[in-house]
Formats: sequence, structure tokens, C-alpha cells
Amino acid sequence: MPTCHIEGIATLTEGDQQMTRMTPLTPALCELAKWAFTTRRVNRGDVRGLSTSFMAAKAGDLILCQIAEIGQHKKIQLAERRVSESYPGDLVVLCLGDRYAPDQFLASAVIDDDLIDLVAGGGVAGRADAAHASMAAPTRLKPLGLLTGARGQILNVADYALPALPANHEVTVIGVFGASMNSGKTTAASSLAHGLMRAGYAVAGVKATGTGAFGDVNSFEDGGAPALDFTDAGMATTFRMPLGRIEDGFDTLVATAAARGAEIVVVEIADGVFQQETRAILKSSRIRDRLDGILFAAPDALSALGGVVVLDQLGLVPFAISGMVSCSPLATAEAAEVTGLPILSRADLWSPDVIALHVAPLMRHAAADVAA
Repeated sequence: MPTCHIEGIATLTEGDQQMTRMTPLTPALCELAKWAFTTRRVNRGDVRGLSTSFMAAKAGDLILCQIAEIGQHKKIQLAERRVSESYPGDLVVLCLGDRYAPDQFLASAVIDDDLIDLVAGGGVAGRADAAHASMAAPTRLKPLGLLTGARGQILNVADYALPALPANHEVTVIGVFGASMNSGKTTAASSLAHGLMRAGYAVAGVKATGTGAFGDVNSFEDGGAPALDFTDAGMATTFRMPLGRIEDGFDTLVATAAARGAEIVVVEIADGVFQQETRAILKSSRIRDRLDGILFAAPDALSALGGVVVLDQLGLVPFAISGMVSCSPLATAEAAEVTGLPILSRADLWSPDVIALHVAPLMRHAAADVAA
């Protein structure tokens, strides 16, 4: 029976079965682990111990796990913003978190069994409560310990958030909402940011809600815009977070972007208009009140119309429609006919002329000039 020793863990293989024998755990194991994207702000030198008080764990707590079975998520997004192939026996540092993803998993931030689930490749673990029919069984994890600090306290990503800042009322903020997951929000948001930069504006991208992953940050930065997201505000995910905490995070992210030189901030809001946090934001929130304009992403003409109707019921009107619907000339024509709004493709959003026509009038300095 071959044995592969990793500090305090030994994985034994016999035939097709694997068994894990535990020896005393030490914080040194964390140095051997893969740290997920959700942990990217953590000072790893703060780790002093491991706690097995799992019943007291809460969303955002840092947890050392060993991969027991490979399932749906076969790779992990690392803090270094690259993807790492996963293997049974790998040590990983993740965040405990809730997840809302209609196309993937609904999950809760609890540890109530010997094994828990990897519910997001960006590094969120918990209990998978439901899944889309297309999903395989989740990758299974053996929780080894919650990371603790010098005072024995359980470390949480909130401990490493950006310094809280009050709302900035000078910078222009454009919100990007969508009909659903995979409606094209990220492409619309990053394309808008790129077009604003080409038009000569100092721009930043912000992902204000969602599940921690590097795709959105990378998309903004690929287009040339510096980016921040809710993990910078101390949240591994925003699902089931109090609205006040999400609003505070939004204020800090926008104000930080402004302090770093942005004059316009493009803010992507995750999921669709019926997701509970997104719905609350649109209904009544400091985020809604702070937006200078809304770009709406939709997968098809019917979703575009539905989104416009929902926003209208809330007293909101997007300045344009984008997203997957804009990839099809026929769907674009349908959406334009039923909504009466411009349908802007990715390439349209890159254009300084389009920016001048549809976005420049929303700029706060432009409004001030008109008022003067």
C-alpha cells in the first residue's frame, strides 16, 4: 500500500479506494495548500492555528480542506489569478459561503457533515442544497480546520477588507444589470468600460455582488480598466448578505476607485433582476439612488422586453440594451422594435461615437455643465 506523506496528512491508496489517515494538524499545512481566489487579500502570515469548531463557522470564514472526490469543479481559481487542476488529496484554503447560481448550485454556508462541497471554482465551500440538472455531483471536500489567528480567533475574509469609505458623490456610476445569469453582463460591462477609456475618460470597473471569481475582474482589466470586486470589500459572496453590508461595500468600492483616479465607474450587479439581493437593490437602496445610468443585458428579445417592463415598474429606464441579444441581427431587430431602446453590441460599446451619444450625457460633470 503506497503512502504519500504531506506533513500532517497521509493518503493511502489500495486498489481503487483511497483512505486518508490524519495525524496532528499544524498551520504549516496551509503553506502547502492551494489558496483560492476568494482568499486573495488574506495575509497568510496571520495563520497561527486550526480550529475544528465547525458548528460555529459562518460565511467568509477561511477553511483548510482536503479534496476527497473530484466532481463538477475540476479546477480551482487561485489567488494568483490562474486556474489550477485539482487532484484527490490536494490541500486547499477556501472560504465558507452561500451561493445562488440558477445555472449551477444553490448552497449554504454550513459545515454539518464529514464532507462538504466545493460550490464555486473561485473558492467557495459549503453544503450544496440544489443544483441545475446539467451539473455533475459537486467536488467533495474534507474540512480539516478553520484558520485561526494570534488570539485564537477564526480568520474571515472580512478581516482583510479595504478600509471603509463614505459614499463618493462626484464620480459618475453606470450600473449594468441583466435578465439572468449568462445574459452577457460581464461582456457588456467590460466593453462599456473599454469604450469609455477609448473616449478619453478615466474608468474603473466594479463587481458589486455575486460569487467570488476572477473572471469579472480579469475581463475589466483585459479591457484596460482597473477593477475591484466585493471580495475587496470583505465578502466571499454577497448572497444572503444584509443589504446594508452590500451597500457599504458598494460605497467603499466606488469611493476607492474614485480616490485612485476614476471619473466614471462601471458597476456590474450579478445574476438577474429577480435574484433577492438584486431585487432589493433595484427596489430601494443607496446603490439604486447612486446610479447615473443603467445598461441592461438580455439573452433574447423577450428577456429584453421583460427587463424593461420590470425596471419601468420600479421607476427605472435603461439607456440601452446589450448582452447576448446583440449577437444576433434578428434578435437585435426584435428587441429594438419591442423596447424602443438602442441595442448595443460589444463592438458598439467600444466606439467613442456611441459613448458620446449614449453615455456622455449621463456624466455628472455634463449634468453640472447643463445646470450652469
